[in-house]
Amino acid sequence: MVFEMEIIKQELQFEESQKQRLEFICEFSKVTPKFVNGSIKKIEKTNISYIEPHRVIIKILLF
Repeated sequence: MVFEMEIIKQELQFEESQKQRLEFICEFSKVTPKFVNGSIKKIEKTNISYIEPHRVIIKILLF
């Protein structure tokens, strides 16, 4: 018996106000942050989902 699963990935966007605040704070430290948008991954025909959070990389630290 073979089941076919389809994974749906939905991209989430950073809020512009939140992004501006973080950029403003990093400006004082003279570093540039790298923003990675989060996503929601769902398995079709089930109630299983995974929420991947937004990520901010400053120098080598991941937040």
